[in-house]
Amino acid sequence: MTVSIKAKNIVVEFPIYDSSHQSLKKNILRAATGGMISADSGGHVKIRALDNVSFEFKEGDRVGIQGHNGAGKSTLLRVLSGCYEPTEGTLLTQGRIASLLDISVGFDGEWTGYENIFLRGLLMGLTPKQIRAKMEEIADFSELGEYMNMPLRTYSSGMVMRLAFSISTNVDADILLMDEWLGVGDASFMEKAEKRLNDIVNKTPILVLASHSKDLLQKVCSKQFRLNHGKLEEVSHSQDYVTHEAS
Repeated sequence: MTVSIKAKNIVVEFPIYDSSHQSLKKNILRAATGGMISADSGGHVKIRALDNVSFEFKEGDRVGIQGHNGAGKSTLLRVLSGCYEPTEGTLLTQGRIASLLDISVGFDGEWTGYENIFLRGLLMGLTPKQIRAKMEEIADFSELGEYMNMPLRTYSSGMVMRLAFSISTNVDADILLMDEWLGVGDASFMEKAEKRLNDIVNKTPILVLASHSKDLLQKVCSKQFRLNHGKLEEVSHSQDYVTHEAS
């Protein structure tokens, strides 16, 4: 199977109801988002988060997406992951997609660590058999020990992130979507997490990484794009690109 992503004239719009007559609210929206603000025939305010975006990513591509806050980076990643449906345009993907966008989504505070592995695994598209096969490996990597048998509400935020990272990075994928480089846990766990992340990036056929760090994108990605008010343009091929490892 050939791994690829093809997007043609993708548009994503979010309607903002009951705000067309509120100039203050419109000004706040304009300041808080990079999307283009307009009104439909009924006078309802719309934010165009992505504006006729087209691209094709192929196997071996390491794609960096840069842009200001509200430029549409997270929206684009959510479209690629299937969370958002384009308002207009077509998107064709070939290959299994894994997204490290909000790795703590899909947890229940009253469930144990083991139960949350199962819950999160189902949300990631794994079968019960696949989850059971990965259960102990995930638990061991998290280094949470006996806490795995305790409710998630008893965890510190750092422990929750450890578990979330351990689950989310234990999936084989053809296309990896990341919103910023992940940093979790204390120094010893960070070193182990960094190695796993680099291993995943190296073996995944297509990587799409959104980040504010130009240095990171230059180091990790073979080509870069910039989103500006929902419009996408290629910046350059990263001439200094040598390795997929990030510090």
